[in-house]
Amino acid sequence: MCCFFSLFYRIFIMINNRIKPSAEWLLLAVAVVWGTSYGLAKQALLFYPVVGFLLIRFLLTFLILLPTLKNVWRQAVPPGIALGTVLFTIFLCETYGVAHTSASNAAFLISLCVVLTPFVEWLMFRQRPENDIFIAAALSLFGALLLTGTTHIAMNGGDLLMLAAALLRALMVCLTRKLIQHRAIPALALTAVQTGVVACGSLIALLLTQKGIPPLPDSFSFWSITLYMVLFCTLFAFFAQNYAVKRTTATRASLLMGSEPLFGALFAVLWLQEALTPLAWLGGILIVASSLWATRPRQPRAVAVQE
Repeated sequence: MCCFFSLFYRIFIMINNRIKPSAEWLLLAVAVVWGTSYGLAKQALLFYPVVGFLLIRFLLTFLILLPTLKNVWRQAVPPGIALGTVLFTIFLCETYGVAHTSASNAAFLISLCVVLTPFVEWLMFRQRPENDIFIAAALSLFGALLLTGTTHIAMNGGDLLMLAAALLRALMVCLTRKLIQHRAIPALALTAVQTGVVACGSLIALLLTQKGIPPLPDSFSFWSITLYMVLFCTLFAFFAQNYAVKRTTATRASLLMGSEPLFGALFAVLWLQEALTPLAWLGGILIVASSLWATRPRQPRAVAVQE
C-alpha cells in the first residue's frame, strides 16, 4: 500500500510540474468530478457509515500527500488547519442536512453558495464585484432551481443545515484565497493538511457515533468507488481548488464550481439511467452559460490620463 502511495505521488508531481493548467479549466474539471461523487458515494454508503467513509477517503488522501509536507509543513499547517476545519464542518452540514431534507431541496440550497460568494468576497476583500458577476450568479441560481425542480422549501432543520453548508462553501473559497494569495505555499502541501484535519475530525465523529471503528468492507465495488473518490474527488479536486483560487477571484471560482449540479444530473442520466425534464435541461444550460459568461476574457478598463 505504501509503495502504491509513493508511486502515485511521484506520477502526480511529474504531471503537475510539466503541465501548467488554466485556473478556470481546472475549476470546471472540479465541478465535473464532484458532480459524479454524489451517485457514487450513495452506493459506497450502502457498505459503511457516513463518517467512516469520510475517514477512509480523507485518510488515504492524506497518506498519499504526506511527503509534500517534508520541507514546507511550517508554512502549510496554520492555513491548512483553518481551511480543514471549515471543510470538515461543510461535510457535516451536508451529510446530516441531506438526511433531513429532500434531494432537490439540498441541491438547490447548496447552489446558493454561488450567490453568497460575491457578498462574502466583497465583505472580506473590501472590493465590490462587477455587476456582471451578480447577474451571472442570479442566472446560475435560477438554472439550479429549474434543474432540481424545487418549488417549495419549508426551511426545516435539514434545509437550515444545507443553507449553512452553502454559506460555508462561499466562505471556504474566499478564505482560501485570503490565506494563500501572498504566501508561497504549495497547493499539494496545503491539501495534505486539509485532508489530515478532515480525517481526524471524521475519526472523532466515528468513535462518538459508532463507539468504535466498524470492520472494513470486503466489497470490490466499495473499494473501487473509494479509490476514485480519493484520487479524483479529493486529491485532484482540492489540489485544483487550492491552485486555482490563488489565480482567479473567489466569485469566478464559485461560479465555475457551481456548475457541479449540472454534471451531477448528467451523471445520473448516463450512469444511473435517470431522466431529466426539458426544464431541467434548460436549467443546466443556464448554469453553464452563466459560468462561461462570468469568466469570459475582458478588455482592460481604460485609465483616464490627467493633464
